[in-house]
Amino acid sequence: MSDSRDGGCQCGNVRYRVRGAPLTLAVCHCKQCQRQSGSAFGMSLVIRRDDFELLTGELRDFSRSSESGRSLRCTFCADCGTRIYHEPTYLEGVVNVKAGTLDDTSSLEPALHIWTTSKQSWVAVPDRAKSFERQPG
Repeated sequence: MSDSRDGGCQCGNVRYRVRGAPLTLAVCHCKQCQRQSGSAFGMSLVIRRDDFELLTGELRDFSRSSESGRSLRCTFCADCGTRIYHEPTYLEGVVNVKAGTLDDTSSLEPALHIWTTSKQSWVAVPDRAKSFERQPG
């Protein structure tokens, strides 16, 4: 991945830039991520908070408990509702950018799969990826 990646919401009002190397790319198979993504899992590009820059648009947020019981702040486009990032309150200085909102996803290769106890049976976890039945750490 390059040192700078841009992304945005579905309606185009929110545009953002991510700088620096990501900490990791994780696939979460928990029921909440399945519901939020409307799919079998959610992908999160874990970055340092200071590496995220909102270029245009307005973000709104709400907080919820994750399946691990920890608090999570969820941000989304105020106009179309596209989820942009999650901010785990238990990890200071880190945000989880919803990787599907990046303009170019061609170089994404998840290194980590979590909450595989909730994984859809037809989803295969690659051998090279780390896998956890629940939340690691």
